[in-house]
Amino acid sequence: MEITDRRIDGGKSFDWGRTAEEYAKYRDIYPEEFYNRIIDRGLCIAPQRILDLGTGTGVLPRNMYRYGAEWTGTDISPEQIEQAKILADAVGMKIDFRAVATEEIDFPAGTFDVITACQCFWYFDHDRVMPKLAEMLKPDGKLLILYMAWLPFEDEIAGRSEKLVLKYSPDWSGAGETRHPIPIPDAAYQFFDLDDHEEYDVMVPFTRGSWHGRMRACRGVGASLSEADLAEWDAEHQTLLEETAPEKFEILHHAALAVLKKK
Repeated sequence: MEITDRRIDGGKSFDWGRTAEEYAKYRDIYPEEFYNRIIDRGLCIAPQRILDLGTGTGVLPRNMYRYGAEWTGTDISPEQIEQAKILADAVGMKIDFRAVATEEIDFPAGTFDVITACQCFWYFDHDRVMPKLAEMLKPDGKLLILYMAWLPFEDEIAGRSEKLVLKYSPDWSGAGETRHPIPIPDAAYQFFDLDDHEEYDVMVPFTRGSWHGRMRACRGVGASLSEADLAEWDAEHQTLLEETAPEKFEILHHAALAVLKKK
């Protein structure tokens, strides 16, 4: 499904379905600390019912399934949802995955204890989505927004990889990340109060192959480049890693969370 949003990548279209297989293989990268900070806040545990927006290949619900919550995951990409179902079914996880845009979700009022949005919150039409999310939450329900990104100005391998993405996608708006709290749109505060937030650094382990796959899966590469450009990027990035990176290494990331409580 081609998506065009003037807020993102200068309006260049992208399609998450084109990266579904890479997502399934290479985007399950959040360290245990990432999940522990959710659990420590009493979120996404039994007997709660959780809706995960922009679930992709179901990374969040699959990794947190062991804590006993009942999960539903939605995503705009049918291909990503298909991969999520394959991965969950392979290990016997009962997760309700649905291919639907967040703006079109329609669950009954008071269905969920927690709604999560990991790496996807900025894609939404917040004026449409925020009242809908508040309605779907139970009284005192929580909206948990999660984010993690490499730090290109501090990590040499990440920085060089990012420069190569920009060579092929110069308008890619995913570049240049620094440490910051998760920005909350004004539309949220009519329905939610900011209950908690935290920002912290994590080191994420990779091999050359897994880092190449993670970069290939990003919006500025696999989701948007032509076949010819993708082949050139692919070869150039593999050469870059062979010349500059050891076989195993860690990448410095910044992680953040924000908890919004329903008014």
